[in-house]
Amino acid sequence: MKDRRRALRGIHHVTAIAGDPQENVDFYVDILGLRLVKRTVNQDDPGTYHLFYADAVGSPGTDLTFFAWPQAAHGREGTGQATSVALAIPQTAVSYWTTRLGNHRIPFEGPFRRLDEDVIALSDFHGQALELVAAPDVEARPWRPWTEGPVAPEHAIRGIHSVTLTESAEDSTAAFITGQLGFRLTVETGERKRFAVGDGGSGAWLDLIVTPDGRPGRVAVGTIHHVAWRTPTDDEQQTWWQQISDLGVPISEIIDRFWFHSIYFREPGGVLFEIATDGPGFLADESAEDLGARLVLPPWLEPTRAQIERALPPIALPHFAPAGQRTPSAL
Repeated sequence: MKDRRRALRGIHHVTAIAGDPQENVDFYVDILGLRLVKRTVNQDDPGTYHLFYADAVGSPGTDLTFFAWPQAAHGREGTGQATSVALAIPQTAVSYWTTRLGNHRIPFEGPFRRLDEDVIALSDFHGQALELVAAPDVEARPWRPWTEGPVAPEHAIRGIHSVTLTESAEDSTAAFITGQLGFRLTVETGERKRFAVGDGGSGAWLDLIVTPDGRPGRVAVGTIHHVAWRTPTDDEQQTWWQQISDLGVPISEIIDRFWFHSIYFREPGGVLFEIATDGPGFLADESAEDLGARLVLPPWLEPTRAQIERALPPIALPHFAPAGQRTPSAL
């Protein structure tokens, strides 16, 4: 696929599976300083939350989202999975984040060097593998700071940096993403190969690790459900749908998610991919000031709002002083 006019633009969002939704909110808002930009439900399972964390306005490429299934079993990392998501931080913020994680008693490893980047590895309260990555091009990313959050903009997470796939074999996945989705191999070091899509850089990386003898993973709490890639328009998404369908790859119809439109398919190694449009965006039904403050539903679920609200456990945003009102020691 060499038609750069419809090249994927990078990562749109990554969706993982959480347990208790309040614990999920506490970790990603209060500790990581992301903004809860959309408090809604899993449209395929409306009795459960779908929570979106991002920059101040939910810019494409900054969204880390969660299906909250409190009663579900814990998953297992392994082959055939997206096993880790990396979040971009400024190069000047590495020591800030090691101090902050330590103050919140969050175990972590690093920082260590990998692919000319500084990496801090950690997990959330439910076992989801995360990385905070400081790379030279992070500051050039489009991003809207959340000035009311607990982390000052100069230290704040800038969005999703990359995603890591773990596979039992390389050839089929590498051939598919390069031959059909427009990725290109940029660097190889040890067991890790890094592929770029679109213009590359932070927000457009896919890292592939091959472990031929690895145990297959199990997608459940603490694991990634799917990875979504950006396409700017409905017309380009339709072209992607046709191209992937013509390959004989099972693919969903185009689904209206209200804030974006989606198609879903699995790459040959088994990881669920989505191609999502950049718009209409999260400001379609809420003002920038009100994002995440209340439960919002797409129009077709509004008639069942009362039933949905009865099924959902209450969640509350953490209480904290915005970063601008805190002393330097209160990281």
